[in-house]
Amino acid sequence: MLPRFVGRLGVADAVTIANAALGFVAVVVAFVDIGLAARLILLAAIADGLDGILARRYGGTDTGPYLDSLADVASFAVAPAVVAFVVITEGLEIGFDAVTGELVLVTGVCALFVAMAVTRLGMYTAYDVSGNYTEGIQTTLAATILGAAILAGETHPKLVLAVTGAFCYLMVSRIEYPDLLARDAAIMGVVHALAILVPEFAGRTFPYALLTLGIAYMSLSPWFYWGEGTQSTAPDAHGNA
Repeated sequence: MLPRFVGRLGVADAVTIANAALGFVAVVVAFVDIGLAARLILLAAIADGLDGILARRYGGTDTGPYLDSLADVASFAVAPAVVAFVVITEGLEIGFDAVTGELVLVTGVCALFVAMAVTRLGMYTAYDVSGNYTEGIQTTLAATILGAAILAGETHPKLVLAVTGAFCYLMVSRIEYPDLLARDAAIMGVVHALAILVPEFAGRTFPYALLTLGIAYMSLSPWFYWGEGTQSTAPDAHGNA
């Protein structure tokens, strides 16, 4: 007897499921090779964009939106929180032989990141999936910025802790972020791929470029991306949770 998902899931769903698996592998690898873990998170972000393209090309399934949010919990909630936890605890030389105030603080911030990411994903699926903008920073963007920063060598533990804490609020804020136009998503995807494939090329050019693009979108797009009055009619937009 075949598993019940055979014939019910499409090619886009398979990519979404692979995204979830990448998130788990990133968590395991984080304790051995933090750079590789960051690259796996960025690869999961590419898979997250690819499943949407495949769904539009070949058609989606009723299960797709639920799978997407569940996969994002693994790849863009748990995985980046673990990566941040490892960077911070190793950088501050926090031991695990006793429960200290520092350990409680770092654990609490990273746990809150997961909680707010899960909250945002649920809100996105319920309210934002059919629009061309979303409220709050996308979990994919937060994970991408953290991953790109690590590959760029920006791993000062207090900075990572502050950024992780800031995302806890920004992911559930009411700031409206427009969906990327297809051309901009393609540019971002190319830089994304190069940051994964050749992270150390020319002084970490591509991780820095990805980090710059991510921060620019995060800080400017709610006010300057499409211009006044165009969000409601922008064609061929690519949303993300």
